[in-house]
Amino acid sequence: MIGKETAAGRAVKFTFLGLWLAFTVFPLYWITATSFKAPGDIFHFPIAYWPEHLSLENYSGLFATADFGTYLTNSLLVAIVAGAVATAISMLSAYVLARFEFRTKSALLMAALVTQMIPSFIALGPLYLLMTDLKLVDNRLGLILVYVAVCIPFCTVMLRGFFENIPDALEEAAMIDGLSRFGALFRVLLPVMRPGIVAAFIFNFVNCWNELFLSVTLMNSDSNKTVPTALNGFISSFNIDWGSMSAAAVLTILPTMALFAFASRHIVQGLTSGAVKG
Repeated sequence: MIGKETAAGRAVKFTFLGLWLAFTVFPLYWITATSFKAPGDIFHFPIAYWPEHLSLENYSGLFATADFGTYLTNSLLVAIVAGAVATAISMLSAYVLARFEFRTKSALLMAALVTQMIPSFIALGPLYLLMTDLKLVDNRLGLILVYVAVCIPFCTVMLRGFFENIPDALEEAAMIDGLSRFGALFRVLLPVMRPGIVAAFIFNFVNCWNELFLSVTLMNSDSNKTVPTALNGFISSFNIDWGSMSAAAVLTILPTMALFAFASRHIVQGLTSGAVKG
Protein backbone atom coordinates (compact mmCIF):
# COMPACT_ATOMS: atom_id res chain seq x y z
CA MET A 1 0.00 0.00 0.00
CA ILE A 2 1.31 3.42 -1.00
CA GLY A 3 2.22 5.55 1.99
CA LYS A 4 2.61 2.63 4.38
CA GLU A 5 5.95 2.75 6.16
CA THR A 6 7.84 -0.53 6.37
CA ALA A 7 9.95 -1.71 9.28
CA ALA A 8 13.09 -1.27 7.19
CA GLY A 9 12.07 2.30 6.35
CA ARG A 10 11.51 3.13 10.02
CA ALA A 11 14.86 1.61 10.92
CA VAL A 12 16.66 3.71 8.30
CA LYS A 13 14.83 6.84 9.40
CA PHE A 14 15.56 6.40 13.09
CA THR A 15 19.18 5.45 12.36
CA PHE A 16 19.68 8.61 10.33
CA LEU A 17 17.96 10.75 12.99
CA GLY A 18 20.05 9.12 15.72
CA LEU A 19 23.29 9.83 13.85
CA TRP A 20 22.23 13.40 13.20
CA LEU A 21 21.33 13.88 16.86
CA ALA A 22 24.69 12.49 17.97
CA PHE A 23 26.51 14.72 15.47
CA THR A 24 24.61 17.76 16.77
CA VAL A 25 24.70 17.06 20.50
CA PHE A 26 28.25 15.73 20.86
CA PRO A 27 29.99 19.15 20.54
CA LEU A 28 27.74 20.54 23.28
CA TYR A 29 28.43 17.49 25.43
CA TRP A 30 32.18 17.75 24.88
CA ILE A 31 32.26 21.45 25.79
CA THR A 32 30.26 20.74 28.94
CA ALA A 33 32.48 17.80 29.93
CA THR A 34 35.63 19.85 29.33
CA SER A 35 34.32 22.68 31.47
CA PHE A 36 34.07 20.30 34.45
CA LYS A 37 37.60 18.92 34.07
CA ALA A 38 40.51 20.21 36.10
CA PRO A 39 42.99 22.16 33.92
CA GLY A 40 45.57 19.37 34.22
CA ASP A 41 43.09 16.72 33.02
CA ILE A 42 41.97 18.40 29.80
CA PHE A 43 44.92 17.11 27.75
CA HIS A 44 45.16 13.77 29.58
CA PHE A 45 45.77 10.73 27.38
CA PRO A 46 43.97 8.42 26.84
CA ILE A 47 41.03 10.75 26.33
CA ALA A 48 38.46 10.73 29.13
CA TYR A 49 34.99 11.29 27.70
CA TRP A 50 33.73 12.21 31.15
CA PRO A 51 35.82 13.83 33.91
CA GLU A 52 36.88 11.31 36.55
CA HIS A 53 36.80 14.04 39.20
CA LEU A 54 34.31 16.86 38.68
CA SER A 55 35.95 20.23 39.15
CA LEU A 56 34.46 23.73 39.28
CA GLU A 57 37.86 25.36 38.99
CA ASN A 58 37.16 26.63 35.48
CA TYR A 59 33.89 28.25 36.57
CA SER A 60 35.30 29.78 39.74
CA GLY A 61 38.25 31.14 37.75
CA LEU A 62 35.90 32.92 35.38
CA PHE A 63 34.42 35.05 38.14
CA ALA A 64 37.54 35.31 40.30
CA THR A 65 40.12 36.31 37.70
CA ALA A 66 38.36 37.02 34.39
CA ASP A 67 35.51 39.15 35.83
CA PHE A 68 33.04 37.16 33.75
CA GLY A 69 30.11 38.44 35.79
CA THR A 70 30.65 41.92 34.33
CA TYR A 71 30.65 40.53 30.81
CA LEU A 72 27.42 38.63 31.45
CA THR A 73 25.78 41.74 32.89
CA ASN A 74 26.85 43.84 29.91
CA SER A 75 25.58 41.26 27.42
CA LEU A 76 22.24 40.88 29.20
CA LEU A 77 21.75 44.64 29.39
CA VAL A 78 22.70 45.30 25.78
CA ALA A 79 20.78 42.32 24.34
CA ILE A 80 17.59 42.93 26.33
CA VAL A 81 17.42 46.69 25.71
CA ALA A 82 18.44 46.48 22.05
CA GLY A 83 16.10 43.54 21.42
CA ALA A 84 13.13 45.26 23.06
CA VAL A 85 13.67 48.61 21.31
CA ALA A 86 14.25 46.97 17.92
CA THR A 87 11.11 44.84 18.35
CA ALA A 88 8.98 47.88 19.30
CA ILE A 89 10.19 49.94 16.33
CA SER A 90 9.89 47.00 13.94
CA MET A 91 6.37 46.32 15.15
CA LEU A 92 5.23 49.83 14.19
CA SER A 93 7.02 49.84 10.84
CA ALA A 94 5.73 46.34 10.03
CA TYR A 95 2.18 47.47 10.79
CA VAL A 96 2.51 50.36 8.34
CA LEU A 97 3.93 48.09 5.63
CA ALA A 98 1.18 45.51 6.14
CA ARG A 99 -1.83 47.82 6.37
CA PHE A 100 -1.08 50.79 4.09
CA GLU A 101 -0.23 51.23 0.43
CA PHE A 102 2.20 53.98 -0.64
CA ARG A 103 4.59 54.58 -3.51
CA THR A 104 7.86 53.64 -1.81
CA LYS A 105 6.56 50.52 -0.06
CA SER A 106 8.25 48.04 -2.42
CA ALA A 107 11.50 50.00 -2.31
CA LEU A 108 11.52 49.96 1.50
CA LEU A 109 10.91 46.21 1.60
CA MET A 110 13.66 45.62 -0.94
CA ALA A 111 16.06 47.82 1.03
CA ALA A 112 15.28 45.89 4.21
CA LEU A 113 16.07 42.60 2.48
CA VAL A 114 19.21 43.88 0.74
CA THR A 115 20.71 44.99 4.06
CA GLN A 116 20.65 41.36 5.20
CA MET A 117 22.94 40.40 2.30
CA ILE A 118 25.72 42.83 3.26
CA PRO A 119 28.31 41.40 5.71
CA SER A 120 28.47 43.53 8.84
CA PHE A 121 32.26 43.79 8.86
CA ILE A 122 32.15 45.86 5.65
CA ALA A 123 30.62 48.74 7.61
CA LEU A 124 33.00 48.48 10.58
CA GLY A 125 35.29 51.31 9.42
CA PRO A 126 32.63 53.95 8.66
CA LEU A 127 30.64 52.87 11.70
CA TYR A 128 33.65 53.28 13.98
CA LEU A 129 34.28 56.77 12.61
CA LEU A 130 30.62 57.69 13.14
CA MET A 131 30.61 56.41 16.71
CA THR A 132 33.85 58.28 17.36
CA ASP A 133 32.28 61.55 16.18
CA LEU A 134 29.28 60.89 18.41
CA LYS A 135 31.60 60.00 21.33
CA LEU A 136 29.89 56.63 21.69
CA VAL A 137 32.93 54.36 21.29
CA ASP A 138 33.42 52.13 24.34
CA ASN A 139 29.90 53.04 25.44
CA ARG A 140 27.11 50.52 25.96
CA LEU A 141 24.56 53.03 24.68
CA GLY A 142 26.44 53.26 21.39
CA LEU A 143 26.50 49.47 21.03
CA ILE A 144 22.77 49.31 21.79
CA LEU A 145 22.00 51.90 19.10
CA VAL A 146 24.06 49.97 16.54
CA TYR A 147 22.36 46.69 17.41
CA VAL A 148 18.93 48.30 17.14
CA ALA A 149 19.76 49.56 13.66
CA VAL A 150 21.08 46.13 12.64
CA CYS A 151 18.04 44.21 13.93
CA ILE A 152 15.25 46.44 12.60
CA PRO A 153 15.23 45.50 8.86
CA PHE A 154 14.81 41.74 9.13
CA CYS A 155 12.56 42.00 12.19
CA THR A 156 10.30 44.39 10.27
CA VAL A 157 9.95 41.95 7.38
CA MET A 158 9.23 39.09 9.78
CA LEU A 159 6.57 40.96 11.77
CA ARG A 160 4.95 42.21 8.56
CA GLY A 161 4.17 38.60 7.73
CA PHE A 162 2.44 38.16 11.10
CA PHE A 163 0.34 41.30 10.57
CA GLU A 164 -0.72 40.16 7.11
CA ASN A 165 -2.01 36.89 8.57
CA ILE A 166 -4.46 38.80 10.79
CA PRO A 167 -7.75 39.57 8.99
CA ASP A 168 -8.46 43.25 8.37
CA ALA A 169 -11.99 42.61 9.65
CA LEU A 170 -10.70 42.20 13.19
CA GLU A 171 -9.17 45.66 13.21
CA GLU A 172 -12.13 47.23 11.40
CA ALA A 173 -14.56 45.78 13.94
CA ALA A 174 -12.54 47.27 16.78
CA MET A 175 -12.53 50.69 15.11
CA ILE A 176 -16.30 50.50 14.51
CA ASP A 177 -16.68 49.87 18.24
CA GLY A 178 -14.98 53.20 18.93
CA LEU A 179 -11.27 52.42 19.15
CA SER A 180 -8.75 54.56 17.33
CA ARG A 181 -6.26 52.97 14.96
CA PHE A 182 -3.62 52.97 17.69
CA GLY A 183 -6.17 51.61 20.15
CA ALA A 184 -7.04 48.77 17.78
CA LEU A 185 -3.35 48.06 17.26
CA PHE A 186 -2.36 47.91 20.91
CA ARG A 187 -5.57 46.47 22.39
CA VAL A 188 -6.67 44.04 19.69
CA LEU A 189 -3.90 43.17 17.22
CA LEU A 190 -0.91 42.96 19.54
CA PRO A 191 -2.51 40.42 21.93
CA VAL A 192 -3.26 38.23 18.90
CA MET A 193 0.31 38.71 17.66
CA ARG A 194 1.97 37.91 20.98
CA PRO A 195 3.65 34.71 19.74
CA GLY A 196 5.09 36.62 16.78
CA ILE A 197 6.32 39.48 18.96
CA VAL A 198 7.96 37.04 21.39
CA ALA A 199 9.65 35.24 18.49
CA ALA A 200 10.87 38.55 17.05
CA PHE A 201 12.27 39.66 20.40
CA ILE A 202 14.10 36.37 20.90
CA PHE A 203 15.52 36.58 17.39
CA ASN A 204 16.84 40.06 18.18
CA PHE A 205 18.10 39.02 21.60
CA VAL A 206 20.06 36.05 20.26
CA ASN A 207 21.57 38.13 17.45
CA CYS A 208 22.74 40.78 19.92
CA TRP A 209 23.89 38.18 22.45
CA ASN A 210 26.07 36.31 19.94
CA GLU A 211 27.40 39.27 17.92
CA LEU A 212 31.20 39.61 17.97
CA PHE A 213 32.60 41.95 15.28
CA LEU A 214 30.78 45.11 16.34
CA SER A 215 31.37 44.45 20.03
CA VAL A 216 35.10 43.88 19.55
CA THR A 217 35.38 47.02 17.42
CA LEU A 218 33.39 49.39 19.62
CA MET A 219 34.22 48.11 23.11
CA ASN A 220 37.73 48.57 24.49
CA SER A 221 37.58 48.56 28.29
CA ASP A 222 36.93 45.41 30.34
CA SER A 223 34.06 47.13 32.15
CA ASN A 224 32.09 47.42 28.88
CA LYS A 225 32.99 44.21 27.05
CA THR A 226 30.34 41.61 26.26
CA VAL A 227 30.45 37.82 26.47
CA PRO A 228 31.53 37.12 22.84
CA THR A 229 34.44 39.53 23.34
CA ALA A 230 35.36 37.69 26.53
CA LEU A 231 35.32 34.33 24.73
CA ASN A 232 37.57 35.76 22.06
CA GLY A 233 39.97 36.87 24.79
CA PHE A 234 40.69 33.29 25.84
CA ILE A 235 42.51 32.77 22.51
CA SER A 236 46.03 34.18 22.46
CA SER A 237 48.85 33.94 19.93
CA PHE A 238 50.51 31.02 21.73
CA ASN A 239 47.82 29.37 23.82
CA ILE A 240 44.10 28.66 24.16
CA ASP A 241 42.60 28.40 27.63
CA TRP A 242 40.27 25.50 26.79
CA GLY A 243 38.94 25.02 30.32
CA SER A 244 37.91 28.62 30.90
CA MET A 245 36.62 29.00 27.36
CA SER A 246 34.49 25.84 27.69
CA ALA A 247 33.03 27.03 31.01
CA ALA A 248 32.30 30.44 29.50
CA ALA A 249 30.69 28.80 26.46
CA VAL A 250 28.38 26.75 28.69
CA LEU A 251 27.30 29.85 30.60
CA THR A 252 26.79 31.67 27.30
CA ILE A 253 24.66 28.92 25.75
CA LEU A 254 22.30 28.49 28.72
CA PRO A 255 20.34 31.78 28.33
CA THR A 256 19.74 31.22 24.61
CA MET A 257 18.66 27.62 25.19
CA ALA A 258 16.18 28.78 27.83
CA LEU A 259 14.82 31.46 25.50
CA PHE A 260 14.37 29.05 22.61
CA ALA A 261 12.57 26.61 24.90
CA PHE A 262 10.29 29.44 25.99
CA ALA A 263 9.81 30.65 22.40
CA SER A 264 8.86 27.24 21.05
CA ARG A 265 5.82 27.16 23.31
CA HIS A 266 4.63 30.55 22.06
CA ILE A 267 5.28 29.70 18.43
CA VAL A 268 3.27 26.48 18.73
CA GLN A 269 0.53 28.47 20.47
CA GLY A 270 0.46 30.88 17.55
CA LEU A 271 0.24 28.08 14.98
CA THR A 272 -2.57 26.25 16.79
CA SER A 273 -4.62 29.22 18.02
CA GLY A 274 -6.85 29.11 14.93
CA ALA A 275 -8.48 31.81 12.87
CA VAL A 276 -11.10 34.33 13.86
CA LYS A 277 -14.43 32.68 14.38
CA GLY A 278 -17.17 33.85 12.10
